[in-house]
Amino acid sequence: MKALILAAGRGTRLGALTADRPKPLLPIRGVPMIERIMASIAHEAGITQFVLVTGYRADVIQAHFADGARWGWHVQYVHQDPPRGVGDAVNCARALLSDGPFLMTYGDIMLDPANYRRFMQMWLTPPELGVGGPFSALVGLNWVPDPCRGAAVYLNDDHTIARIEEKPAPGTAATHWNNAGLFIFAPLIFDYTAHLQPSARGEYELPDAITALIQDGHRAYGLELAGSWRDVGTPEDYAAINAEPEAL
Repeated sequence: MKALILAAGRGTRLGALTADRPKPLLPIRGVPMIERIMASIAHEAGITQFVLVTGYRADVIQAHFADGARWGWHVQYVHQDPPRGVGDAVNCARALLSDGPFLMTYGDIMLDPANYRRFMQMWLTPPELGVGGPFSALVGLNWVPDPCRGAAVYLNDDHTIARIEEKPAPGTAATHWNNAGLFIFAPLIFDYTAHLQPSARGEYELPDAITALIQDGHRAYGLELAGSWRDVGTPEDYAAINAEPEAL
């Protein structure tokens, strides 16, 4: 299995911190966020083949990782230009990932590394021993007061996903489950990312592709993440994670 990591964004809310490098390369205790994520995926999930979607200052990311041999990884790159949303970013990597299932996450979301192992175990568990698979998508969830900053995830009684709504207006979501930014997809997802239409925000939204997949009768399962979770989106977020006794 390969891992797809989205690293195209500048992180405009971080101001001068990202003036000369993309947000995923900001260091946490001296090690870039995205490098920490990749090392955790390799250690916990056994995945050493990575596809990075780059955009803003792609040259800096490629100069840092090159082909990944320094870490014992194999790293490939896809450039998203212009940035048109997460669904489009995933679709950009289609040629490198259409041969099998892949794990996907963001280069600026830090979570308890044990979750990468949990996701692999859930995906590989035989249906008769698991929760009724097989699935075409596995979606990480976290419980928040209001999922307006992320995506509201609506679940059926068996924890399969009914639908996902990207960035609902504050106070309007009827669920506390939030898309936590960790996934495993069957390559079937590309049949849906390839046909996305711009949302009201003008972006090609990954939740729209997952919802369309579900509407066609395929199954997506929501798995609650364990332990800590951080979206490093603001200077306050960045300062807080660097101040923790043990960074993720």
